[in-house]
Amino acid sequence: MTYNVAILGASGYTGAELVRLIATHPSLNIVGLSGNSKAGMAMADVFPHLRHLDLPTLTTIEDMSFDGVDLVFCALPHATSQAVISQLPTHLKIVDLSADFRLRDPAAYEKWYGKPHAAVELQKEAVYGLTEFYREDIKTARLVAGTGCNAATGQYVLRPLIAAGVIDLDQIVLNLMAAVSGAGRSLKENLLHAELSEGAHGYAIGGTHRHLGEFDQEFSAIAGRPVHIQFTPHLIPANRGILATTYVQGDPQVIYDTLNAAYADEPFIEMLPMGQAPSIKHIRASNFCHIGVVADRIAGRAIVIAALDNLTKGSSGQAIQNANLMLGLPETEGLMLAPVFP
Repeated sequence: MTYNVAILGASGYTGAELVRLIATHPSLNIVGLSGNSKAGMAMADVFPHLRHLDLPTLTTIEDMSFDGVDLVFCALPHATSQAVISQLPTHLKIVDLSADFRLRDPAAYEKWYGKPHAAVELQKEAVYGLTEFYREDIKTARLVAGTGCNAATGQYVLRPLIAAGVIDLDQIVLNLMAAVSGAGRSLKENLLHAELSEGAHGYAIGGTHRHLGEFDQEFSAIAGRPVHIQFTPHLIPANRGILATTYVQGDPQVIYDTLNAAYADEPFIEMLPMGQAPSIKHIRASNFCHIGVVADRIAGRAIVIAALDNLTKGSSGQAIQNANLMLGLPETEGLMLAPVFP
């Protein structure tokens, strides 16, 4: 059976990534694409790498028909999705790629995003979209909130370790390197080539990054007590990819065995042999996450490193993984593409 899907915000990076992946998906058919700033344009003119595909012309959301649509991917900017999703027909299944429905507590949303949540009733029904840990809830959900790409990477490392009680919860340090596509496609001075290339810098330093709201929510729920990690993201001059280096206190072999057991049956999470570290080069444009554990020179400490593609496993690939479950399809369908190398 083929399901009809629409993509709202198809003129952005995550929208284009959705189109790229769905193009080879045997059970999904794109029947609508919106891009308000590019309305009336062909997708081939906005993204020439997609010109081989027969795609609908971009429209405004207001002009899009949802007749016959089974599921909508909402790849709109933060704070925009709330209003749009509130107006969508109630028969639609929705996967939202923005931050608008990730935080369950409206007060937490206001704290991290600086404005009151505009769709509190919808928030109550949203399911957090980290597929490997919310799989059963996602299967029956109408609205799934995709995780932040940074938040997903850190959680793949830390969730099993916190749940198993094998690390010190008050001594977690996460340093993360993020490629520039995570900042979106809109023009920003600090993302100009001359500003960004040949350098790297930390940002949102000292606990101001919005994905900390997701870390606080998820880790504290797992532990049954407040867990606040130390987190510093860094912007690097790469197009795609996230590399998260986590420093924890605990037995390195126990940490490795815990993660290896947690992900033994997960099709998209690959544990490297003990002592090996992953690279963003090895997961590029794929829905895979690679995790490695290395013993620190100081006894009782370990370094756990995860790599994933922010546009695929961290966003659009994860969204399709969730959509597959919501539609009763095999979770891996359309997503087993090998990484691109070099």
